[in-house]
Amino acid sequence: MRIGLITPEPGHPLLADATALLSPEHTVEAVDPAAPGAGALPLAEVYLLKSRTPQALGLARDLERRGATVVNSAAATALCQDRTQMADLALRAGLPFAATRGHGSLSAWAAGARLDGPVVLKSRRSRRGDLVARVDDVTRLRELARQWPHEPVVVQEYAPNSGWDHKLWAIGDRVFSALRRSELAPGGRGPTRSLPLAELPRGWADLVREVGTVYALDVYGVDIIDTGGGTPLIVDINAFPGVRGQAGAPEALAALALRRAGPDGGMRGA
Repeated sequence: MRIGLITPEPGHPLLADATALLSPEHTVEAVDPAAPGAGALPLAEVYLLKSRTPQALGLARDLERRGATVVNSAAATALCQDRTQMADLALRAGLPFAATRGHGSLSAWAAGARLDGPVVLKSRRSRRGDLVARVDDVTRLRELARQWPHEPVVVQEYAPNSGWDHKLWAIGDRVFSALRRSELAPGGRGPTRSLPLAELPRGWADLVREVGTVYALDVYGVDIIDTGGGTPLIVDINAFPGVRGQAGAPEALAALALRRAGPDGGMRGA
C-alpha cells in the first residue's frame, strides 16, 4: 500500500514514528508541496496532510480531484485556518466556543475601539507566527495596531481561568491530553505537563470527538480552558497539529492511515 505524507518536514516525530511502524509492509513517501512536480507522482491510497501552506492545500485539492483520500481534507483544513468561519460553525453546532468578532484590519478597529475589559486578539488566519495576544487597555491595543496595521483579526472576550490551557488532541477516536502554560498568562507560554485522560473533567473527551464530527476532522487539536468547575470553553481548533510526547499517538496515526486507505477509506472515521 502507498501512503503519502504532504509535508516539507517528514522528520517530525509523529510522522517519523508512524512511518517507522508502516514501512515494513507499506511504501511511505513524503511529498514536499513546494517541490516542482509534487502532484505528478502516482496516486497513493491515502495522504496525510500535515502542512497547511497554500501550496499544500492546493496540492491536496488537486489530489482529491484525482480521486485520492486526503486526511484531513483540504476543505476541513482550510476551515480551521479561518477563525471567523471556525467560530460561526461552532455556534451553529452548539459547541462551547469563545464568542468571536471579526474585523477587517487591526488598525481600523483599534482607531475607534473602547475596551470594557481584557480581550484576546488573534489573527483571523491561523498560521505559524500569527498574532495571539491578551489586550487589557487601549494603549496595548494601539501598540499592536502599529505592529500589525493591516492584519485581519478576531476578538474574543478574555475568560478568567487558571492560566493553563488543556491541549487535547484526537487521532481517529483516540484522544490524548496535556496541560500547557498559556501564552496569554503572565510570563508567557510555559512548559507542557502530562495529563492522564482519566483526569479530564467529565465529558471533555466526548466533546473533543464531537468537534471532529462537526468539522469533519480525523487528526486535530482542541484548545480548551476550564472556566470553573470543569466548564469547558473552546478557544481554538487546529487541523493536524504536532502531537508530541503522547504514548500511542504514532500507533493511532498508522492505524488511521490504513483504515482510510481501505475500501471505505473515503468515509471519515471508517
